[in-house]
Amino acid sequence: MIRPILRFGEQTLHRPAALVDEVTPDLHVLIDDMIQTMYAAPGIGLAATQVGVPMRIFVADVSAGRSNADLITFINPELVEAAGAQYEEEGCLSVPGFNATVTRPTRAVVRGLDRDGREQVIEGTDLLARCFQHELDHLDGRLFVDRLRGLRKTLIVRKIKKLSRSGKW
Repeated sequence: MIRPILRFGEQTLHRPAALVDEVTPDLHVLIDDMIQTMYAAPGIGLAATQVGVPMRIFVADVSAGRSNADLITFINPELVEAAGAQYEEEGCLSVPGFNATVTRPTRAVVRGLDRDGREQVIEGTDLLARCFQHELDHLDGRLFVDRLRGLRKTLIVRKIKKLSRSGKW
């Protein structure tokens, strides 16, 4: 089932997510829904908080569905290691229509559980490292807009508020 994606300003997006206590059949349904929602959006990553579920889960596929082997699910992920810096334009399914250059690591190692509750450690480089950090930010209650400073952040937030007031957000 494709779930609605929350947008910047909705409280669930701005609060840290809770740890998952156990992997259950309901959790599998949520993960399957998140995968369908991510591909339909279309996107390369989606955190549970983006579909209104305040749990530490994200899915990612930097191939955007072109390769089943690239689909990654993380439950209770944590960043173990990060190195380097890349400066690329980034967008977000929860901030549609807005992009900005955000600094992210070129390498990120994440540890957590897979969809079956088994521990996994995955190293991502370049786009996958960016995706990991972006989704981990969501689980910590941050969006890419929160990483911006100065005029760029102010302009995006003002435009979102204006769209909100007019009912277009």
